[in-house]
Amino acid sequence: MTGSAASAAPFGTAAALRALVGAAPLASEWLTVDQASVDRFADATGDHQWIHVDSERARRESPFGGPVAHGFLTLSLIPVLLEKTVALEQRMGVNYGLNRVRFTSPVPVGSQLRAHFAVASVTDIDSDGVQVVWNVTLERQGSERPVCVAEFITRHYF
Repeated sequence: MTGSAASAAPFGTAAALRALVGAAPLASEWLTVDQASVDRFADATGDHQWIHVDSERARRESPFGGPVAHGFLTLSLIPVLLEKTVALEQRMGVNYGLNRVRFTSPVPVGSQLRAHFAVASVTDIDSDGVQVVWNVTLERQGSERPVCVAEFITRHYF
């Protein structure tokens, strides 16, 4: 996968994250989903369904007109896009989970994707940490419909 260079907005305190609650979403850089990345994801997960990895068959038989990325590949881009969008100056951060996920549109191989991150809440947790709930929308360039919407939860320790 390839992406365009963009500088992430720095945030070094829980208060800085709290200030994002209700603010306009932060947009990531664009990232291209290429066939090599789809193939590596298929190898890593064991999901070699032809709609993802057999370009010729996907062009002939798929309703999408060609190969598409796995939904879970699309979902797995959220943390990397967040990291490129928000530079968290922290001691440690972890992905905590997801509350809701929907794959609302296919991602044809070669698509350019970007994410919009809106902070829904920031809650104090143990050991000087906070839990952040991000409302995430992944969009495909040239499409009006998002490809994925998710409520993503992270924990950050400063």
